[in-house]
Amino acid sequence: QVQLVESGGGLVQAGGSLRLSCAASGLTFGAYVMAWFQQAPGKGREFVAVITKSGSTTYADSVKGRFTISRDDAKNTVYLEMNRLKPEDTAVYSCAARIGLAYTSNMYRYWGQGIQVTVSS
Repeated sequence: QVQLVESGGGLVQAGGSLRLSCAASGLTFGAYVMAWFQQAPGKGREFVAVITKSGSTTYADSVKGRFTISRDDAKNTVYLEMNRLKPEDTAVYSCAARIGLAYTSNMYRYWGQGIQVTVSS
């Protein structure tokens, strides 16, 4: 079965950096669009970034210029490099996979369990 497993979260001070990883198994990774979503307390899942099969990327305005999504198809892994972190970036971050490009969480079939990122001020 398909599994997506996130790692790399934690507690960081404002202005710091974290790198999230999402390791996929049970699917033909290179055929899938991979995305990251965030869910802050009391809010729904919000789009953060997406990377297509060919490597094209799109970002939410709130993270543009600070976050970078990338993928390594040889390792079946997608990454989210997060720089200049702000307290408002605090959330559970989840990776997701689907065939075809989409920006809303309800369009994604496969999900990781999520990982906490906390940014202290």
